[in-house]
Amino acid sequence: MYLLHSPQVLELQTFTTMPGIFRRRERSTWADANRGGQATDSFLEGPVFDDAGNLYVSDIPFGRIFRIDAAGEWTQVAEYDGEPNGMKFIDAHTLLVTDYQNGLMRVDVRTGHVTPHLQRRNTESFKGVNDLVLDAQGNIYFTDQGQSGLHDPSGRLYRLRPNGQLDLLLSNVPSPNGVALSPDGRLLYLAVTRGNCIWRVPLLPDGSVAKVSQFFTSYGPSGPDGLAVDTQGRLLVANPGLGYVWVLNQRAEPVMVLRGPAGASTTNIAFGGPDRATLFVTDSTHGNVLKLVLDTPGVALHRGSLPGQQAENTDR
Repeated sequence: MYLLHSPQVLELQTFTTMPGIFRRRERSTWADANRGGQATDSFLEGPVFDDAGNLYVSDIPFGRIFRIDAAGEWTQVAEYDGEPNGMKFIDAHTLLVTDYQNGLMRVDVRTGHVTPHLQRRNTESFKGVNDLVLDAQGNIYFTDQGQSGLHDPSGRLYRLRPNGQLDLLLSNVPSPNGVALSPDGRLLYLAVTRGNCIWRVPLLPDGSVAKVSQFFTSYGPSGPDGLAVDTQGRLLVANPGLGYVWVLNQRAEPVMVLRGPAGASTTNIAFGGPDRATLFVTDSTHGNVLKLVLDTPGVALHRGSLPGQQAENTDR
């Protein structure tokens, strides 16, 4: 990677750490498959904010969802038989969750009640859904990663329309992970973890995609994961293998590198705080949430809709 200008390097700070009472000292099927059998007392993902400024995170191996208030205090919202990953609000009280084990699930954050939203496609189970983003029309774009990679480039990108129609947009991705939309909604950015890169996916007026290209190439042992976009249109990329968050301009040039503490695994990101100007980052393998105030706020996230509802304009 050759750069005309060196990026600004900033240090992420610890916002909060999972309390010991919530850490599980037990083996999990998920860790056996995804962490090489390594003891994993939690694995945080899916950060998203509600209207009151509370941060929600998922804990994949133990099927849990937590609420973290502005003071960094944790409350368990739900625990169920699943592996929740990415999350977005579809109304003020309902999280839509990409669950590796169960497909798309809904969680009522008031009660912790979990219900299915879309578990299979034409009676076929998903490989293992990972992350999602919603557009202004209420379409839900989500990735189906499973165990795909360079050895098996069969990961998928789907769009679920408000009327229930499910469109398969891509089926040749070596480990599709995080997704984000450009501010105008015309481009989708797709993290391709095992390819160590970001794909640029044009969303055409007829609902198709074409001329998908490789936008950014990273390096290291584990490629891009969670994504976010700021109001300048810059793409922020969580890169767990490096412990970085890349901030990329429209030419995919890194203008900032946000660096986690030594050994951090920076898996996913969300803007929150006053005016959405603070970036929050899950350090998954340590049970930490990191943060940093940036010079540009994140775009407001759109919400979706349940059957019979109109899509809401924006989330936090």
